[in-house]
Amino acid sequence: MDIDLESDYLEKLGEGDHRAFESLFIYYHPKVKGFLCGFVKDEEEASDMVQELFFRIWMNRKAISKVSSFQNYLFRMARNMVYDYFEHNLVKEKYERKAREESRVYGLDIIEEELYARELSLLIDMAIEKMPTQRRRIFIMSRKEGLSNEEIAVRLGINKRTVENHITQALSDLRKVILCFLIFSLKFL
Repeated sequence: MDIDLESDYLEKLGEGDHRAFESLFIYYHPKVKGFLCGFVKDEEEASDMVQELFFRIWMNRKAISKVSSFQNYLFRMARNMVYDYFEHNLVKEKYERKAREESRVYGLDIIEEELYARELSLLIDMAIEKMPTQRRRIFIMSRKEGLSNEEIAVRLGINKRTVENHITQALSDLRKVILCFLIFSLKFL
């Protein structure tokens, strides 16, 4: 574009002339878009950036009308937009990576832990159901109802030592079930 014509357009742009703006837009739009597209490698993104750039030019038209070289000013703005674009993308990638890691660490790990806890709870309940009747009754009274060994002995009319032996044996049975579960679970991790 001729420097005198560009100066004339800039002067009219400062006064709010839409046609002057349109002429600058038509002339520089493809050049700036090509410049931006060369960096961002996305034509749609480059188009959005050019639109934003010319919107800023229109909003700051009075100040821009006084620049000595509109082309230099325009491409400096475009270059700064490229910097902002890549800086924004780095922050966005860092945030998304962190979010993925947190969702994997917290989301999937929590789900896996809940599944393992449910499976283990189910195995424990099954092991308790398979205990001899007296041992099962004593263990449930102790662990689920919260009764002391002495209270259980009084309720069942048996020796306190017998209650302790049954609880010790029940816990030993459950340890074996838990150990098998852990060994089996670790094989598949």
